[in-house]
Amino acid sequence: MEWQQATFDALDTRTLFTLMKLRVDVFVVEQACAYPELDTHDTASDTVHLMGWLNGELAAYARILAPGVSYSGSSIGRVIIAPTHRNGQWGHQLVRQAIQVCQQQWPEQNIEIGAQAHLQRFYQKHGFVAFSDVYLEDGIPHIDMRLAVSETSAV
Repeated sequence: MEWQQATFDALDTRTLFTLMKLRVDVFVVEQACAYPELDTHDTASDTVHLMGWLNGELAAYARILAPGVSYSGSSIGRVIIAPTHRNGQWGHQLVRQAIQVCQQQWPEQNIEIGAQAHLQRFYQKHGFVAFSDVYLEDGIPHIDMRLAVSETSAV
């Protein structure tokens, strides 16, 4: 997997189209969830678009937001492994890479996520701990989870 990080302004139009198409294909079409997938967080100057490429194909993606945008700490969201690449351990690699980006950008900040509830154990393997009850977001059960700064050194 070849990892690439970019701000919105650094993305060329083909890469932007590719990552937006993957996000819509998974979050809107595959999950049958009509919601505003594209938002202004994508274009913020400190948002990091993390992409994992395999043989020229976008296989993994996550969006990393600065502290205060979605949560008090930095946050990881829009975590996707393309359907054709879900047979490996790419999800774990993607989360490790995203945690690393958060640590580099905002080393003193907790990392917080709004995880789909069925993925709670997956994120717990990376040190995340639930700090909310399960709630519905766009009709899908979610739970807020946090990786505390003191825990990130162990990841």
